[in-house]
Amino acid sequence: MKIKDRPEFKNKAPAFALRSDEMASAAIKTLAERNIGSVVIVDDDMKVRGIVTERDLVKKLLGGGLDPKTTPLSRIMTTDVRTAHPGDQVIDWLRLMSNERFRHLPVVDDDGRLINILSQGDFVSYTWPELLLNFREKTSETLRGPAAPLPILIGGIMLYTLLIIAVLRTF
Repeated sequence: MKIKDRPEFKNKAPAFALRSDEMASAAIKTLAERNIGSVVIVDDDMKVRGIVTERDLVKKLLGGGLDPKTTPLSRIMTTDVRTAHPGDQVIDWLRLMSNERFRHLPVVDDDGRLINILSQGDFVSYTWPELLLNFREKTSETLRGPAAPLPILIGGIMLYTLLIIAVLRTF
């Protein structure tokens, strides 16, 4: 399934963006007021230049002993930002986000201008039905098989449990 086809993308409020010369206090206020986990940093053409996440605020701002009122976002933003396009496959990005350990994915148009942002939580709503369906199908196949091997069934349950634990740890 493509990103643009997901209800989380279609129905989501537009991403909130700030400029790199704004102060960290603006990002803190935005995150708190909107109950979001990141702010995309854009230039005057709405092209993504960075992102400031809660992690950036804790590690770089607070951990660095910086003053939120005088520290520009350019000093604490993450500049190596992965961006997706609406036509990209959801499962590909879910895998990358999990493997590379990032939770916020700006979605841009063909010119690199910000359209929206999806979080790992937005993608999780896609994976649960898929995981349950795959588990149900595999379990049915195994139980209908000639030998119906119990070790395979137990292994599947253990693998499913590990997947749940891995997903829950990302929150």
